[in-house]
Amino acid sequence: MSTETGPHIVSPAVYLLIWLALMAGTGLTVFAALQDFGIFNAIIALVIATTKAILVILFFMHVKYSGKHIALVILSGLFFLAVLLTLTLSDYLSRAWATQG
Repeated sequence: MSTETGPHIVSPAVYLLIWLALMAGTGLTVFAALQDFGIFNAIIALVIATTKAILVILFFMHVKYSGKHIALVILSGLFFLAVLLTLTLSDYLSRAWATQG
């Protein structure tokens, strides 16, 4: 993979550290799934999953070492994902059955 300044070589130690972080995140996911955090269960699970996804995107997909065009494409995709999630959640939360207990 080459960028504007030439190919970037990542040391195996970096991959090992990221793998260990992903394994720790998986263990944390299992631990969190066995606990009762009330309404925060989904939030905690999403934070852990998002952190693991960011590690994979940055290091294993080499986005950290890519040019600005790749970062722009990824940020555009995340922006539109946020728009779609916001519209979906605003519709879901405005339903009458969502407020009834």
